[in-house]
Amino acid sequence: MRKRTILRGLVYAILIVGAIAMIVPFYWMISTSFKPYGETGRFPPTWIPENPTLGNYITVFNILPFGRFILNTLIVAGSILVGTIFLSSLTGFALSRLKLRGKTIIFYGLLAGLMLPLVLLLIPNLIMSFRFGLFNTYPGLILPYIAWNLPIPTFLMASFFSSIPPSLEDTARIDGCSNFKIYRKIMLPLAKPMIATVAIFTWLYGWDEMMWALTVTSTTEMRTFPVGLTMFQAGPYQLYWNLITAAATIGFVFILAFFLALRKYFMPTGAIAGIKG
Repeated sequence: MRKRTILRGLVYAILIVGAIAMIVPFYWMISTSFKPYGETGRFPPTWIPENPTLGNYITVFNILPFGRFILNTLIVAGSILVGTIFLSSLTGFALSRLKLRGKTIIFYGLLAGLMLPLVLLLIPNLIMSFRFGLFNTYPGLILPYIAWNLPIPTFLMASFFSSIPPSLEDTARIDGCSNFKIYRKIMLPLAKPMIATVAIFTWLYGWDEMMWALTVTSTTEMRTFPVGLTMFQAGPYQLYWNLITAAATIGFVFILAFFLALRKYFMPTGAIAGIKG
């Protein structure tokens, strides 16, 4: 009994240390974003701003059009989210519930897509964007992102659909439902936890990815938030940590808000996995 108590205490101590190690950087970023410039380089550092100010956030928007960057990122990430969820759920349903020829070929094709690094695809996709007139456009940003992000969500959706009892599908077929109606009326409502999981990871991918957005855009009006943040850090304000952390905090707020909006759907996924295990 005493050994078990010590072991449990040790586990809790490790978890607490890990939680602190993850929380402290976020707290430091947010705290620094409210500090005046003179306070950011002070030693010893101040954990709580002595003279908190919102001027850093106002300055960030005055230096670069971060409002436009945020709008572009919302459009791109939202489009990637919708396209990925629709295509991955539809493909996952077909692979898991329908009798199709060439399932193995499709499976290995998706698997091959996971093995290709993004750097290897940049130049071919850039050439295609020029040839199809998609350079520096929203479709040129969005379509490759959906294609690159599709394999893992498809595997997740196919795995989830495979776990649904066939009796639900058989009953719907007796009632005269088509395959698409079964997908839309039965499978999608049951897959809300998995859809929320895919949505969160897709949103993070669409919001954070910078390499392709930097490659396929050429004007400031088409830049996304990560590219704008990099431009800000590489400019004359690279030592103004109060401004850099203010810009980074803005991006963090959008990611956190999206997660909180979907957490009631996201959390049951872990519970379901635990029950099955």
